[in-house]
Amino acid sequence: MKNRRLEIMKRKFLSDKGMWLAAGFLLLVIVASIAVDYTGLDPEAINVQNMLAEPSSVHWFGTDELGRDYFTRVLYGARVSLIVGVLAMVTSVFIGVTVGMISGYFGGSVDSICMRIVDIFCAIPWIIMVTVISMLFKRGLVSIIIVIGCFSWMEIARLVRAETMSAKNREYVQYAELIGVPKLKIIIQHVLPTIIPVIITAATGAIASAIMVESSMSFLGIGIQPPMASWGSLLQTAQTNLSKAPYMAFIPGLLIVFTICSFNKLGDLLRLLRRTSHFTGGKINGKINVRD
Repeated sequence: MKNRRLEIMKRKFLSDKGMWLAAGFLLLVIVASIAVDYTGLDPEAINVQNMLAEPSSVHWFGTDELGRDYFTRVLYGARVSLIVGVLAMVTSVFIGVTVGMISGYFGGSVDSICMRIVDIFCAIPWIIMVTVISMLFKRGLVSIIIVIGCFSWMEIARLVRAETMSAKNREYVQYAELIGVPKLKIIIQHVLPTIIPVIITAATGAIASAIMVESSMSFLGIGIQPPMASWGSLLQTAQTNLSKAPYMAFIPGLLIVFTICSFNKLGDLLRLLRRTSHFTGGKINGKINVRD
């Protein structure tokens, strides 16, 4: 079964040119954002004699309003945006999986309380909530990761809850309960492996959503603050020079779109794997693996 899943995934990846482009683009962005440290380029190096220079062989993406190399700033911005996306995803997945598994496994009043909490968070417009909380904390990288991660877990919790309710009715989980295995051990060893495909699929979407939210917040001036650069903050500073240097808005804007589309394309591949897979948490070689 595992070989069949891998074969289907490989065939889908090789036959879909869009998947190739998405994977290649993400790999290029990740490698470039890491390698920029070793180029010796300074994203804050100011050259007032070369302000708003058009793209050339010297400055591939031109320069900004302070004469700083825009290519370097875009690469550093890519790193910041990816860091926000990944860490916010980890935070939201952790909260969502925890709430969803507790709600789905225990059911009853616990399920009702957890779902009402989820409904309350979903009912509050995120832009208002994020704006208020951003004002309470010092604006910066850490605060924006916390804000996005702590208020984007609700959909993950609902997905995990539904899968947990299905997994707890499987024979090996019921058998583990029957012989007295502790509930926490059942959740970790038997239920969690079953819902891993759902978690992985949700994680790719969470990264794309976090990058979009961070870009929106930075564009509005409540996200990443200068001199630190992110794709959203680059868009925000590009507003004042849009007529003179439109590339300052087009380049980070296109990178945001391509990155989000690439993560969504990767999510499509993982969803295909999920549909063709039959994970059996707690089973080894077809036998139930339950220890006291």
